[in-house]
Amino acid sequence: MKTVPKLRVVAHDDAPGIDLPDLPDEVRLALADVAGVAREGLLALSVAAGMAVMRAMFDAEITAACGPRGKHDPDRVAVRHGAGRGSVVLGGRRVPVARPRARTTGGGEVPLASYQLFAAEDQLTAVVMERMLAGLATRRHVAAGEPVGQAVAEQATATSRSAVSRRFIAATKTALAELLNRDLSTMNIKVLMVDGQHVAEHLAVVALAITTDGTKVPVGLWEGSTENATVVKALLANLVARGLDAGDGLLVVIDGAKALSAAVRAVFGTHAAIQRCTVHKRRNVADHLPESERGWVDTKLGRIFANHDPAAGLRDAKALATALARKHPGAAASLREGLEEMFTVTRLGITGTLARTLTTSNPIESMISIARTTNRNVTHSRDGQMVLRWTAAGMLNAQRSFRRVRGFKQMPQLVAALHRHAHPDTAHRPETVGSAA
Repeated sequence: MKTVPKLRVVAHDDAPGIDLPDLPDEVRLALADVAGVAREGLLALSVAAGMAVMRAMFDAEITAACGPRGKHDPDRVAVRHGAGRGSVVLGGRRVPVARPRARTTGGGEVPLASYQLFAAEDQLTAVVMERMLAGLATRRHVAAGEPVGQAVAEQATATSRSAVSRRFIAATKTALAELLNRDLSTMNIKVLMVDGQHVAEHLAVVALAITTDGTKVPVGLWEGSTENATVVKALLANLVARGLDAGDGLLVVIDGAKALSAAVRAVFGTHAAIQRCTVHKRRNVADHLPESERGWVDTKLGRIFANHDPAAGLRDAKALATALARKHPGAAASLREGLEEMFTVTRLGITGTLARTLTTSNPIESMISIARTTNRNVTHSRDGQMVLRWTAAGMLNAQRSFRRVRGFKQMPQLVAALHRHAHPDTAHRPETVGSAA
């Protein structure tokens, strides 16, 4: 009886071997390579298998263009032309590969679609962007890379700090352009929140929109040194130029700065209803009071701003300001400033969960907080463009975790109320109100 020769494959030093029957030389060599890579881990094994599949795809595409190797074909339109140096993206690295080449009978290069797919820069840039937004320092990218096997890792490129930095700059430029060029005409925006965050000596004024179904969307970003009316008007004018329409009513929620309120009126006129953040107002008043007085004043302000009757709330707030005026004139002046705009949401007839959401700037503050966390590794902002790029990347990163605003089921009620605010002369017509929803 004839004995068939065996091939023994060992996955790692301590594991028993696997006996396989005699196989062609090409298969034997491939199995030997795979067995060696398997010692480095499952991911490295997957990489080795993937590289083999990729080379097979290259060969299949060349064969489709030039015909089988070694067979004469008078009708062929292309011929093999050796191999050229190339590189593909793999695990956040660039790995050199030999790519087969072919030329048409007219002398032109035959494009290799499979190679172009694997070599795409976008894949590498996306990996760099994700890691940087997760807080990984540029010098740690090599250590954070997926295991690809020693042989592949030793040949890899595009992992230096400078290469990672260049790709992140390119990715954040794309993010900034996406944010600043979003078409707002297709969005049914009914709420706009505006706030600013300081980055070194720069101020980034950001805008967050809320649509009729309660979806939150970052829509604007502008850089300045202070949160003044000129900077805010420039931001709002940019939003209008991109399609933001306040003609049927718009609620604008701001943190309480006079400049913001003045800019909103200048750009949107009477179509916009302004709501100042009640949390900021309470903080500002408390800052003018001694520690012993802050508790009871803040408690009283909380009850005043939660009053469902805007007229009664405004009356109580004015009474509190009068009570504080003699002993704490600064606190009284702070409370009186913009007091009418503290009750805009309740004046529109919105109560409950949605009112609690829209009487504070918490949604945009949350977005800014996520953006600030994203930027925590930035120790030095070289210029305003860098501030804008990082802030835009952080805002778009925050958007991925957004949910609809709390109380979104009440949004149709807000839409109708804003329509009545923008068109008071037609608000009594039921068909007009219905068309706004």
